Amino acid sequence: MVRTLHAEGIEVILDVVYNHTAESDHHGPTLCFRGIDNSIYYRLQPGQPRYPENVTGCGNTFNLSHPRVLQLVMDSLRYWVTEMHVDGFRFDLAVTLAREDRGFDSQCSFLNAVRQDPVLAGVKLIAEPWDIGPDGYQLGRFPSGWSEWNDRYRDTVRDFWLRGHATMGEVAGRLCASSDLFRHQGRKPRASINFITAHDGFTLHDLTTFDNKHNEANGEDNRDGHGHNLSWNCGFEGECEATQVLRLRHRLQRALLATLLCSQGIPMLLGGDELGRTQRGNNNAYCQDNEINWFDWENADQALIDFVARLIRLRREFPQLRRADWLAGKVVHGRHADVVWLLPDGNPLTAAQWIDPSHRAFGFILSPEQPAGPLLLCLINAGVSVIRFKLPPGPWSVLLDTSAEPAGQPTIVSLEGTVDVAAHSIALITQSSEALEANGRQPAPAG
Repeated sequence: MVRTLHAEGIEVILDVVYNHTAESDHHGPTLCFRGIDNSIYYRLQPGQPRYPENVTGCGNTFNLSHPRVLQLVMDSLRYWVTEMHVDGFRFDLAVTLAREDRGFDSQCSFLNAVRQDPVLAGVKLIAEPWDIGPDGYQLGRFPSGWSEWNDRYRDTVRDFWLRGHATMGEVAGRLCASSDLFRHQGRKPRASINFITAHDGFTLHDLTTFDNKHNEANGEDNRDGHGHNLSWNCGFEGECEATQVLRLRHRLQRALLATLLCSQGIPMLLGGDELGRTQRGNNNAYCQDNEINWFDWENADQALIDFVARLIRLRREFPQLRRADWLAGKVVHGRHADVVWLLPDGNPLTAAQWIDPSHRAFGFILSPEQPAGPLLLCLINAGVSVIRFKLPPGPWSVLLDTSAEPAGQPTIVSLEGTVDVAAHSIALITQSSEALEANGRQPAPAG
């Protein structure tokens, strides 16, 4: 499988769970480690040699601070790289792996062992930066070389598009790979794994279809699953046939996807979101091996698939959407600032406007990394009505309009002066510096 994926240019990241085992708590079965040496393999409650700590929610906590347990995990990781040729790992509840006697430690045995290992130091390392224990939320605190699931990105983007509370300043920070969280100790934008949905929680379809979780099929009286979803049903709970409701849902889904693919950092797309997969409002479907969790290939949304493919092509075509270093608002190549933020009237934002949640529309210009490359202008309108944006001087062409129907329809529209951006949508527009210079005109100064 790995060889086949590599032959198609696809890397393989293995999701690994080294934080707990199937032996559960002291009432659970003795399958292996407990029978070998309970006191070595598990972190135990102080003064309670039989009772394991439970910072994972699964009854026990694997004890990576012990050298033999650490050796077991390191041997396992090296096996997957050297024998199975995977390209990296996503570590479930990675904070648990970095716990020492006094809690999370960024210089713990496990992180130091990975850092110095010649096999593992060069692979992709992704942390889920939390567990349920004391001080279990450690987003931004893993060392250089690690990437982290960024749930602040998820919540801010959902809140901005679906609930209308997040400010432009908060969204701009997430669009720039959350430098407030990760720009330290030599870390780069790739440290932020941006996502809107994951295997835990609503799918993208359900995020715009349900205000509340519907986990009754899980057999826990709907008590399980996260209650803070920042979702919006667009006025009707569940599936419906109302054209206006469906149109709004689809437009919001496209806006969320475009935000994800236009953000600095590493985008993570939940499998199935690109084809409109639903879990019928279940946001904790781990226990459902049936239609709730399966992929309905026959009813895949081909228009949405085409739209996502188009977004990915644009991200590949414009390197300024995936910079290796941080945006700083500084002039590059002596011509343009790497990023400029603008209001619809073309003026820069004031400090007060950045933090005012009533402002729902703004734009930003990204300069190319190469001197002759094209500028890219992203216009965002999360409001409820059309907004007219004033464009910088020169000809511009629309690359993407998330309000366009059908989704993914190519839009090559020449613009000069202004452009109207529909409610709940994003427009991507480009201006070619080469084309302007060929016509004897200077590119418009960004800002």
